[in-house]
Amino acid sequence: MKTVKVAAAVICDSLDTKSQIFATARGYGEYKGQWEFPGGKVETGETPRQALIREIQEELAARICVGDLIGTIEYDYPAFHLSMDCFWCEVAEGKLKLLEAEAARWLTKEELYSVPWLPADRTLIAEIEKRMG
Repeated sequence: MKTVKVAAAVICDSLDTKSQIFATARGYGEYKGQWEFPGGKVETGETPRQALIREIQEELAARICVGDLIGTIEYDYPAFHLSMDCFWCEVAEGKLKLLEAEAARWLTKEELYSVPWLPADRTLIAEIEKRMG
């Protein structure tokens, strides 16, 4: 089975307080309409942090500060194995604009389970909930 290496940004309102996180709904493909943390594939020669900075610029037109690694999700989808490094992030410059996603929301700790997460992303929600302020 092919492995796809990606990096995901758990963008929060503040790396210190983490009272809200930013989630997006996929605007395309088999999982259209399901929610995820923005990010994308790690290209050859890139670190996961470099990939995140590039992907968020491409997808959301903003520059981010990448904080600590929350964890790495290993998940088997039917067609591929996903290896996803998930980092706490905050917006460093600009405003988040949806260039690829069909919707987005800032979610509080109490709202984390209010959207239909993609299966791999869902595995991280309990850990994020523990670490939010």
